[in-house]
Amino acid sequence: MFMRELGRSGIAVTAMGLGCWAIGGPMWRGDQPVGWGQVDDEQSLRAIQRALEMGVTFFDTADVYGTGHSETLLGRILPRYRDKVVIATKFGNVFDADTRQIVGADGSPAYIRQACEASLRRLNVDYIDLYQFHVGNYDMDEAPAVRDTLEELVAAGKIRAYGWSTDDPARARIFAAGPHCAAIQQRLNIFEGNLETLAVCESHGLASINRSPLAKGLLTGKFTADSSLPSDDVRHGWDFRRGTVAEQLAALAKVRDVLTAEGRTLAQGALGWLWAKSDKTIPIPGFKTVAQVEENVQAMHYGPLRQEQMAEIDRLLGR
Repeated sequence: MFMRELGRSGIAVTAMGLGCWAIGGPMWRGDQPVGWGQVDDEQSLRAIQRALEMGVTFFDTADVYGTGHSETLLGRILPRYRDKVVIATKFGNVFDADTRQIVGADGSPAYIRQACEASLRRLNVDYIDLYQFHVGNYDMDEAPAVRDTLEELVAAGKIRAYGWSTDDPARARIFAAGPHCAAIQQRLNIFEGNLETLAVCESHGLASINRSPLAKGLLTGKFTADSSLPSDDVRHGWDFRRGTVAEQLAALAKVRDVLTAEGRTLAQGALGWLWAKSDKTIPIPGFKTVAQVEENVQAMHYGPLRQEQMAEIDRLLGR
């Protein structure tokens, strides 16, 4: 199995983890959907089980995904494999589970401790391997207090390591100063991402955990100009005929042959691009079905794209 280090934590994980946002089900911020539509819990559980059978050891969720539902699902399976899996979750978003609404954000020490205990209960475990701050634009002056509280949770045995889900390199550097910081979670794929934040990970020995590695499904090739999405899907507002999404579909057509060379699917090629971009990257593609898990996990058998393929993609995209 293709493995990578979880930053400077000393923890080894599969080079791809499972991103567990989508299996949380619908949720909203006001009238805006921030979930991935309806889910089938039994199908989600079968997909998690299949990932375990295929050797995946890294699972990334958050307390806010499905306002607690994603963690609860993982808590039904992962404790049986506790010595074999690495569990990452996140905190900082305040939510109402009854209404499935995100109602605010909180990075205070008292709230962090409260949120940690709640995640431990839902996950049905005694400790969290990687605990990540989920408020990407949090006040930089207050961020050291968040980091220090996380160090206290490490000392208390509640967590093993921590990180920040942020695309901002300056914020990433604040957490990188903490002894037990292991990762920065950043949006990164062929079309999107901040390479300066990736450089912070590389210079500080941190893992770059890549959310949206498949551009929220765009890089799977399943969308066309005629596609549409349900009203409870975070992508509901996508316009496939004009604007950024349409431009990315056109760009994908240009690089399709490179990404699918050597028998890869588009998704597998996109994951290979991330692994070739840096030895710190750990993509966490989302899933709802067993088939999606199987396709993504099989990308690890192909591994990173070759450097000449990376150069050809850059040429085709004019960069």
